[in-house]
Amino acid sequence: MPPAARQSFSRPVFDQTITIQSNHAQRLLDRGFLLVVRALYGIDVVLRILGDDEEMDQVEGIVGALIGALATELRAEHGRLAQLREANGISATPRYTNPRKITVHISSPQLAQYTALIEELDRLMTVMDTLWLTGVLTNKQRADGAYQWRIRVLRTGREIIEIERRARASAEKRGKGEALAGVEDSVVAQEVSPEGSEAEDVGGEVEDRSMVDPKHG
Repeated sequence: MPPAARQSFSRPVFDQTITIQSNHAQRLLDRGFLLVVRALYGIDVVLRILGDDEEMDQVEGIVGALIGALATELRAEHGRLAQLREANGISATPRYTNPRKITVHISSPQLAQYTALIEELDRLMTVMDTLWLTGVLTNKQRADGAYQWRIRVLRTGREIIEIERRARASAEKRGKGEALAGVEDSVVAQEVSPEGSEAEDVGGEVEDRSMVDPKHG
């Protein structure tokens, strides 16, 4: 017999194209971004298959709180550095030579939150680069600050991936493995080429080891 056709599910999605300016934030696109957005998509799929409204709310609440807490800290640090920039009479913002555009296919509130988190990190890095270019921050202060915040975002991503793995394992234990296997794959993020067309998946070749981010290089 021919293999059963994969389940098609008509889900609401909106396409959000974002521009990532700083190298520090761009590195997240290559080191784990796709893994995280796929995990967020997977959480949505698994919870829909389980069909337990209470569990759906609980898991979505955990993920939302995880992302929201880090976003709050990023905004607070951005505000602190913005005040430092103002105190030094700096109004200029640097131009970046190689910005990258990606289109994220938003299919859940948590995926929208995570996309906004990457944008928030990029805004923070822009202020940090401004302060470095104008001599307010030293090379070491800039490097250490960028590394620490990038690692914070990576760690949050790892936690999201682990939540998805646990949810999937729970579904399989409840005999939902066949339903999971039948769900069609989804393209969740694509890089936009300079010509304006969508290219291949962001970080399509990234593996789990990519979630370990070196400080330099």
